[in-house]
Amino acid sequence: MNDNDIKKRLVLALDVEDIQEAKELVELLSPYIGTFKVGLQLFCGYGLEIVNYIKEKNADFFLDVKLHDIPNTVQKASFNVVKNGASFFNVHATGGIEMMKAAKQGAIEAVEKFNKKKPIILAVTVLTSISDEILKEELSNTKNSSDFVIELAKNAKKAGLDGVVASAKELKLIKKELGDDFIVLTPGIRPKWSSKDDQKRIVTPSDAFKDGSNYIVLGRAVTKAADRLDAIKKIYAEIKEEMK
Repeated sequence: MNDNDIKKRLVLALDVEDIQEAKELVELLSPYIGTFKVGLQLFCGYGLEIVNYIKEKNADFFLDVKLHDIPNTVQKASFNVVKNGASFFNVHATGGIEMMKAAKQGAIEAVEKFNKKKPIILAVTVLTSISDEILKEELSNTKNSSDFVIELAKNAKKAGLDGVVASAKELKLIKKELGDDFIVLTPGIRPKWSSKDDQKRIVTPSDAFKDGSNYIVLGRAVTKAADRLDAIKKIYAEIKEEMK
């Protein structure tokens, strides 16, 4: 895997407190990161200011706001997301097939009207904070989380979405059930050197890529590093060594 391939597949979560810090991360790391993820925390505070800054640096952005509403509202929201240049955005699969179809339709309308690049639309299946116990006791769902993830991923594919956001736990199963062309973006990635002796098993960038992840999300291993540039360079070196 060469540098260009690595860059295209790396997503950095800009989960920081203020826009100045976010801009510093984009300025420093745009030569190494293909896509910057703007989540609710940052977007609700600074909106299009950070989005436009990312575009100025010729980087892609992933608007991670997990749209979940009636189909008509999601269609209009998706139109505006694409109008503003998102390369990726996501919706909640639990909104249903019709809602997901509406998201795709809104995106297509914006692509055609504004001559935008077609975005990658991903469905969020089951949040990592939702356990089997919560599914059963609070949400009256008798399926275990892995089975429910696959069911929702299949709905996303039926709706014409490009893929899902999924943990490494379900990565292989999703690829087996939905096919290699169904995109999986994997959060919660930690390089080998960031692990601690008392941690449970972590998923490294190379682990995720080998298991079929198309894109991986990096976070605190880079954003909280004492030397962020050194951290990303070490991640590149680790991926190249492990992916030989």
